[in-house]
Amino acid sequence: MSQMVPSKIFLTKGVGRHREKLASFEMALRDAGIQAVNYVHVSSIFPPGCRLISKDQGIKLLRPGEITFIVMARNETNESHRLISSSVGMAIPSDEKSYGYLSEHHSFGQTDEEAGDYAEDLAAQMLATTLGIPFDEDASWDERQDMWKLSNEIVKTTNITQSAIGQRGVWTTILAAAVLIIDQGAQTSNAKV
Repeated sequence: MSQMVPSKIFLTKGVGRHREKLASFEMALRDAGIQAVNYVHVSSIFPPGCRLISKDQGIKLLRPGEITFIVMARNETNESHRLISSSVGMAIPSDEKSYGYLSEHHSFGQTDEEAGDYAEDLAAQMLATTLGIPFDEDASWDERQDMWKLSNEIVKTTNITQSAIGQRGVWTTILAAAVLIIDQGAQTSNAKV
């Protein structure tokens, strides 16, 4: 049996508006460029050796109808003037043989920057505890981020965030996602071994 370990990952986001709740989600998927796949929501591990690629590169690797593993944060509202946000944070270890973390965060009343920083911090905290890097939970995100960079254990943290303000008479759905790509050629060759 072959192992299904993704070799590539890309980040995307979208917003959709429609009078029907489900249709607004479809519009958000379209805006993110991931409407044509059958997605499976997975937990938040950044696979060892996985490579972060651009959204444009990633979308070219997707095939309509394919089963696709996605870490997704989603939020929706039909309240006028309600600020919603969704974010996926990412923390990648410097050792490519180790795994990293992704985090999903969705909130009300937070700006892109606030939600993104929170999601990124959460992913970095999970990775830091796995690697045994000490941190002060009461320190600001900027202080912790500087400390983790100095430790040389965490090579990169980032986030993808979408926010929107609800409008009268329609559903507004937003999403942020990390899309995991499994290299079919590598999986086939591994299965033959």
